[in-house]
Amino acid sequence: MIIVPVKEGENIERALKKFKRKFEKTGTVKEIRARQAFTKPSVKEREQKLHAIYVQQLFQKED
Repeated sequence: MIIVPVKEGENIERALKKFKRKFEKTGTVKEIRARQAFTKPSVKEREQKLHAIYVQQLFQKED
């Protein structure tokens, strides 16, 4: 359960923005979208490897 403490006199827009940020961090929307369609484990592994290669190349370019 997400709890957003709202201070007295705080803008409701700001509290809503905090709620949205916390909700985004939980990853529930990503999980729901991922569960809508089955992806084979081999495809997941391939995507993870490609992402790891991409991140590694980014770090190499910085150096």
